Amino acid sequence: MRQPGQRAMGRWEAQVAQYLADRRALGFRLRTAGDELGLFARYLDSRCHRGPLTTEVAIHWARLAPRARPEYGAWRLNVVRGFIKYLAATDARHEVPPVLALGRTYRRAQPHIYSSQELTCLLDAATMVKPVDALPPRTYRVLFGLLAATGLRCGEALGLHRDHVDLGLGRLTIARGKPGRDRIVPLHPTVTRELATYADLRDRAFPRGRKSEAFFLSRRATALRYPSVNITFRQLRRQLGWHTRRPLPRVHDMRHTFAVRTLVRWCEAGEDVDKRILALTTYLGHVKPTSTYWYFSAVPELMAITGRRFEAFARQDVSR
Repeated sequence: MRQPGQRAMGRWEAQVAQYLADRRALGFRLRTAGDELGLFARYLDSRCHRGPLTTEVAIHWARLAPRARPEYGAWRLNVVRGFIKYLAATDARHEVPPVLALGRTYRRAQPHIYSSQELTCLLDAATMVKPVDALPPRTYRVLFGLLAATGLRCGEALGLHRDHVDLGLGRLTIARGKPGRDRIVPLHPTVTRELATYADLRDRAFPRGRKSEAFFLSRRATALRYPSVNITFRQLRRQLGWHTRRPLPRVHDMRHTFAVRTLVRWCEAGEDVDKRILALTTYLGHVKPTSTYWYFSAVPELMAITGRRFEAFARQDVSR
């Protein structure tokens, strides 16, 4: 029953709500996609759209953000495709748009691979985050250090609860990571010690039971959020004079740096990367090994190693 003052749900809003409920019952979260479909439904209802959905209608709506990047329009269309396919399963009149009607939904940005000196400078700069006599400087230093040392996604690190961090065994539990699965991430002893020191400082500042059980806390004892991390990182990036570099260093590039340094170390040690790549894929939480192999085509250092290995292979093949 609708509550007093609550707006009546339109026809398309009701169908989207049912679609999202069915998908979420299967384990899909669909947070951002759900918000986007809500906008699509309200667009249809505001225009009193009747009859089946067509490719023309879907593409027109997806392009209604003209100043956005082309990939955004392609992503919007892809979100709508899922909803239309759902409707078409029971009503074949609905027209599902072609997969690449507006191009690809995502293009990987060129990663910035941090040097050891750059990471040291970043961690040193983090200790000066204001207020310097409170928890934030220690929070950011340990957070950035954890990202660099483990290759975690920033969202995974911020999603850690205190119970997810086992300082005795030196490991993290990543609950419902990007592929929707839990995974265990073992830690180097030096990382475990840093986390233990931070946990002690945090608990002295904010005892358990206050506001949040998140591992990384803000100065108000609430869970640290990505927008705050991004703003702070941008401030540090400018202070360090990195804001004019291309590619522009990002928080996520600490994950890329971890992956690349691991692969370079294996290559230089003569390891069989093809045999070990699955372990790195699992550690990073990639869905497929192809996501890990991507670094060989995206990072010049790894491309050079790949080229040298191919030349050696080709010479052996010719000599046979």
